[in-house]
Amino acid sequence: MDDRLTELEVKLAFAEDLLETLNQTVFRQQERIERLERETRELRDLLRSLPTEQRSLRDEIPPHY
Repeated sequence: MDDRLTELEVKLAFAEDLLETLNQTVFRQQERIERLERETRELRDLLRSLPTEQRSLRDEIPPHY
């Protein structure tokens, strides 16, 4: 009976360690997702703030010239 209890305690300790590791991994991934979303928003805003040129395809020089 003591052996079974010790085995369960060991398994519980490993499970708790694994859970903590997974929590840390999810936390780091969420931080990275938030950073990437922020950078994406900043790039989108930058693109919107750039002046847009209205060019006609007739003004383009064909590639063979």
